[in-house]
Amino acid sequence: MVSSKAKTVSDYLTELTPERRELVSRVRDVILENLPDGFQETMQYGMISYVIPLERYSDTYNGQPLGIVSLASQKNYCSLYLMCVYGHANISRWFEDEWKATGKKLNMGKSCVRFKKLDDLPLELIGRVVGKVSVDEFIQIYEESRRK
Repeated sequence: MVSSKAKTVSDYLTELTPERRELVSRVRDVILENLPDGFQETMQYGMISYVIPLERYSDTYNGQPLGIVSLASQKNYCSLYLMCVYGHANISRWFEDEWKATGKKLNMGKSCVRFKKLDDLPLELIGRVVGKVSVDEFIQIYEESRRK
């Protein structure tokens, strides 16, 4: 699945094969356990996303809620989009160093961590990075990026 038309997270998970559903659900559980207060789980851009609701911050470049993390099942792998890593050089360096210390191979673009199985991810680190940036800090990172 490249992009889902599902309106709810439950519908999205139902669309997945049992193996993918288990994989995505386990990563989702880690995200939900570590996500700072103020972020909201929703569907955005055909993925499970964790966003700052527009009621909290509406001054976005495209009128959509600011997403800090997204999780998707693609055709050949799953993707975890970590916008807090992409948007902050210090967090990015920290994340890459911490990942390297796990001994696992990092398959990452600018914000997208690609994985095929649960063993590809250091789940404890995923939890730590998800919990690293509060809503207020993420708004500050976003606003600084818009000034550049």
